[in-house]
Amino acid sequence: MGLELIELVPIFMVFILYFLGMPIVYALFGSTFFYFTFIDTTSKNWLILQKVMTSTQSFSMLAIPFFVMAGSVMNYGGISDKMMDFAEVLTGHMKGGLAQVNVVLSMLMGGCSGSANADCAMQSKMLVPEMEKRGYSKAFSAAITAASSAATPVIPPGVNLIVFTLIAQISLGRTFAAGYIPGILMAISMMIVVSIIAHKRNYPTTREKFPSLKEIVKQGITSFWGLFFPFGIILGMRFGMFTPSEGGAVAVLYCIIIGRFVYKKLSLKEHLVPILLDSIAGTSSVVLIMVAANVFGYYMTWINLPRVVATAMLSLTTNKWLFLMACNVILLIMGMFLEGGAALMIITPLLLPVARQLGINDYHFGLVAIVNIMIGGITPPFGSMMFTTCGITGCPISEFLKEVWPFIVSLLVVLLLLTFCPFLITCVPDLLYGAALKQIDKTLINWI
Repeated sequence: MGLELIELVPIFMVFILYFLGMPIVYALFGSTFFYFTFIDTTSKNWLILQKVMTSTQSFSMLAIPFFVMAGSVMNYGGISDKMMDFAEVLTGHMKGGLAQVNVVLSMLMGGCSGSANADCAMQSKMLVPEMEKRGYSKAFSAAITAASSAATPVIPPGVNLIVFTLIAQISLGRTFAAGYIPGILMAISMMIVVSIIAHKRNYPTTREKFPSLKEIVKQGITSFWGLFFPFGIILGMRFGMFTPSEGGAVAVLYCIIIGRFVYKKLSLKEHLVPILLDSIAGTSSVVLIMVAANVFGYYMTWINLPRVVATAMLSLTTNKWLFLMACNVILLIMGMFLEGGAALMIITPLLLPVARQLGINDYHFGLVAIVNIMIGGITPPFGSMMFTTCGITGCPISEFLKEVWPFIVSLLVVLLLLTFCPFLITCVPDLLYGAALKQIDKTLINWI
């Protein structure tokens, strides 16, 4: 079954409106309403508005505002500072120690902010000025900050992990568990690049020597409550203590208790309003994109685009490795132009059915997709983390690009490793939850 060119007008409209400066949310909404108002009038507009409302009526979606709020509470409660101190103890003795701290902190912050752009903005304000004071160039400082933030949404409870789970209707606990090894590999690859560059340029250390075991243990105990946070969420869901949505509420309560009574930096009188404002801003941006993408997905389903794409791709190849490589190219390009959540919401309904048809594990596909989109976020011409970092630090994009390419290459190596070694993604979920049922390959005829 083919599609007429006029039926694809909304897809072209999305990109045109976005490149003209319209926020992606309004571009998605406007394109969908244009189609059902002027091209296909068989469906009433009030049904589209109903779709907008029903898209928000998901209990699982409650996990998003709770985890966003938990990240804000951690920042105001001093938990993030303790995690930074722990990262500095581990890596401060290395050449380019503060740059290494930048990478490790991003990995740890995956359990806090859950957002690449939030992590990017925080570290651009906190670490980049300090790195410049210690002799690092502004361009290098901005590049490592943006690149390291790509690992943030891959470490649970990253918001993009939750978004993919909601689209795919799979276990959030397994998705969270699947993110650990990819996120750690991304961090290690960037730390290797930092080490090579730091030795060439003789960037300074922040500590004279590797800390003693006593010092590491002491700082580990001090930072324990922040380090335990992501693991505690996984274990709580694994043993049935709470659902993913309830886990978000537990996370907020946990962070309030630790910030108020353990680290004693959280003042509800002083910090409650800023926390609520941060939570509303973070949640609204994510949920609005999800709702807009759901409405746009309704249009794609209406014209039968997922089935057409699946048929076309399966006619080109039935080899799952070639399919994954094709997905890598598509998703990298999408990530360069669209914000991560929007790209994930648009592309997953199109490609996930094909992946399932070829016997690709849902979690394997999901993590490969998220890593792809995050790499796209630091890549020109419109990478969102690139613009966030350069905007806050005042670094010229031309200088940023000269420094960021080694990190992009290292992340692409990790991406290829994850693409062709699904065990790296599925081993932790299988260890915690037991081996998942194997997906059965079917022919296109049977699938249809």
